[in-house]
Amino acid sequence: MKKLFVLALGIFLFSASATAQKFGYINSQELLVSLPEVKAADSELEAFQKQLMTKGQELVATFETEYKAYVEEANKGLLSKVQMQKKEEDLGVKQKTIQDYEQEVQLKLSQKRETIYKPILDKINTTITAFGKENGYTMIFDSSAGNLLFVQDSDNLFEAIKAKLSIASN
Repeated sequence: MKKLFVLALGIFLFSASATAQKFGYINSQELLVSLPEVKAADSELEAFQKQLMTKGQELVATFETEYKAYVEEANKGLLSKVQMQKKEEDLGVKQKTIQDYEQEVQLKLSQKRETIYKPILDKINTTITAFGKENGYTMIFDSSAGNLLFVQDSDNLFEAIKAKLSIASN
């Protein structure tokens, strides 16, 4: 009898604690887009990208000019086979330089993006974690990942987190 009572009490306590859990969700992409810091970061990243692209466009323009000159000289028969081969090698080197620069641009953009957005993402994560602890949430889900197929009895925390972030910014 005592074992049955302990088992019943355990089941009751377990079910009571399971119902006391509090869940919330937030769309992190929507939150990111709404923050002024992200708009400023986007502008900074865009300006950086334009700066890098300008140099790349100069490399391409130089290559195109030299290539057109080579084709004209070759078509007019002004170049010997040795000269043609030398110019083709030079153009190949310039083309490789352009390809290397394109890869460098992608790497620099990726690094700049990480540098610019990391403090913002850290701030959001810290704010969500603090909000969850302060308000007794067991779990907070990110609905932007598309993993929430059904949500019942949970809170959309978008406005609360956004408000907390704007307070933290001031």
